[in-house]
Amino acid sequence: MTRSICSEILRAAAYAAEKHRKGPHRKGEEATPYINHPLAVANLLATEAGIEDVTVLQAALLHDVVEDTGTPAEALEAEFGNEVVGIVLEVSDDKSLPADERKRLQVVNASHKSARAALVKAADKTCNLREIVSAPPPWPVERKRAYFEHAAQVVRQLPELPARLRELFEDAYSLNACLGDAR
Repeated sequence: MTRSICSEILRAAAYAAEKHRKGPHRKGEEATPYINHPLAVANLLATEAGIEDVTVLQAALLHDVVEDTGTPAEALEAEFGNEVVGIVLEVSDDKSLPADERKRLQVVNASHKSARAALVKAADKTCNLREIVSAPPPWPVERKRAYFEHAAQVVRQLPELPARLRELFEDAYSLNACLGDAR
């Protein structure tokens, strides 16, 4: 008997929630539980961009599990299979590298993403931009603007994005006008 689509998505959400249970929290002043972010990414894909691919939605929910919780890729693969873990690894940064190098590689590698990984990466960046405005991290305005520009460099090079997802990103990018004057 195969599992239903809903149960597969909920299983990924529960797994991500358990892995993110002890932290980290988001960087905003409210320090919201981290699980809110992968839930927002999956929700954006499903409800705003109309993505119905269960593998993509599972990967969206799990996209930071390897990168941020120390969960081995092999454990994720044992639970969700090689397609899901492949997408997760494709959008994960190598935390052993300095932050500037990770950012550089995100830009360099953006045009080489698979169609599914591009969906997750675009939704992730879109949610990050929205959150910088709605629940701002304690960063100087210059750093927030630099993140907006970095996100734009990455997303605008991603291949094969549906028009609606690109539109959602550009709408989020336009929020940079709400960041205030850096002077």
